[in-house]
Amino acid sequence: MLLDNGEYVGGDLFVDASGFRGLLIEQALVSGYDDWTEWLPCDRAVAMPCELSGEPAPYTRATAREAGWQWRIPLQHREGNGYVYCSRQISDDEAVGALRGALAGAPLGEPNLLRFTTGRRRKFWNRNCVAVGLSSGFIEPLESTSIALIQSAIAKLLTFFPERGLSPIETNEANRVMREEYERIRDFIILHYKATARDDSELWRSCRAMPVPETLERKMELFRCRGHVVAYAEESFEEASWVTMYAGFGILPEHYDSRVDNQDFEVLGRDLAKIRSAIRAAAASAPSHAEFIARHCAAGASGVNVRPQMVD
Repeated sequence: MLLDNGEYVGGDLFVDASGFRGLLIEQALVSGYDDWTEWLPCDRAVAMPCELSGEPAPYTRATAREAGWQWRIPLQHREGNGYVYCSRQISDDEAVGALRGALAGAPLGEPNLLRFTTGRRRKFWNRNCVAVGLSSGFIEPLESTSIALIQSAIAKLLTFFPERGLSPIETNEANRVMREEYERIRDFIILHYKATARDDSELWRSCRAMPVPETLERKMELFRCRGHVVAYAEESFEEASWVTMYAGFGILPEHYDSRVDNQDFEVLGRDLAKIRSAIRAAAASAPSHAEFIARHCAAGASGVNVRPQMVD
């Protein structure tokens, strides 16, 4: 590898962790990029911290907005906020104004604007270079998958780590499994947009009407048929996540699996009642979120205001 200052850096294997720029995997090796904007139209985000109002909630809140969606992440000394939006539907200034107007507390910093193109490299492993993190691709942060994909890429690298030089057979397989993992996550995120009932803005109307990848269409059709949850190889989201999404958006089976007729519903009812009772008892005896933090993991009094990163 030749640096700008003329210095040559040799190596058997390079890991590109240069972020969106893809200095090695794309700028040097031209691996190509599959753009998924046709299904995931949000291509920008603005982030801004604000003062915490009240006790922090034990969850992140994602709220649909006219041109995208807003995140709200309560921390111990501040609240993280952001608006992920489609630049064809709203300008940067309008997005900043919308986010400012939705803050629960006083701003603690200036807005941080970010641009991205949802998609993935056509080759994650090209010759003697492996892309990890944002250099390998990016799926918008609706389900916070970036860190999981970093971990997965590292696991694939360890699995196929070259012993006696590079093997095209192994690098091709590493590329295949990573491509499929990205596609499975892509389809789950697309479902959030495709299945929406919103029709109050152009963004949501167009998402409801758009054709989706065949892999997602087949999954939706099979679930509508008799509640089948299809699990392909390299799935990141399990059955419970898919069922929650289907049920939440009103995608329900037209018929049921006939094996249900073999169940004893009285026994099932008693078992579910026991589970419900145990959950209620555990919840009643548990400390509040704020109490747990104060007891086990309280931060320093000053807190830390970290620059937002696109790894949500």
